[in-house]
Formats: sequence, C-alpha cells, structure tokens
Amino acid sequence: MITFKQKGSFKNIERFLDKMQKKEFFQRLNQYGKRGVDALSAATPIDSGKTASSWNYEIHRSKDLVEIVWTNSNVNDGVPIVILLQYGHATGNGGYVQGYDFINPAIRAIFDEIEKDLW
Repeated sequence: MITFKQKGSFKNIERFLDKMQKKEFFQRLNQYGKRGVDALSAATPIDSGKTASSWNYEIHRSKDLVEIVWTNSNVNDGVPIVILLQYGHATGNGGYVQGYDFINPAIRAIFDEIEKDLW
C-alpha cells in the first residue's frame, strides 16, 4: 500500500497552471521576440552593419508547442552570413576565419528573463 501525505499549500503551482491555462504568458512573447532582436543586433559583429540589421523573429504556435524563432535574412550565394560569423569559414585564398560565439551569450539573457517570468 502507498500513502501520500501533504502539508502546506499548492498556491504557487496552482497560480502557474492557471496562467498557463489562460495563456497570459503567450501575450508577452512579442515583447521577448523584439528584445531578442535588439540583443542579437547589438552583439553581431559589424562590418557593413547589414547582418546586424537583418535580425527578425517569428512566433510559431501549434497544439503542443509555442516557440520564438529568431532569424537573420542576410544571405550571400545561398549562405547565411550569420552562420559564417558564428561558426567560422574558409576564405578564397585557403585561409580560415575563426568563428565567434556571439549568438548564445546575447540571447541567454532573454532566455533567463523568459524563465523568470514564466516561473
């Protein structure tokens, strides 16, 4: 036989579940999307400024999923420039340009805010 006993309150979890059911949090996703664009734009290495100004976001919703997707539209010969900056790339004369992880540190603060707000 298994017995469970509980003392205290479920107030915090009930409040959290109530907010999720009412979808109050989802109304703030645009705010986080815009803040992410600002953070990514500010962190993007600047040569011409085109890549830094090419950030945007989309909110995708389905039955079981809500996500913010940040995108960058600066593409050259089918290659997203932001990927070359993030991960590095070969040059035309046989050299290599080391990548620079600027995306993860920039967007981490936004993830932390979303987590804090959600909980």
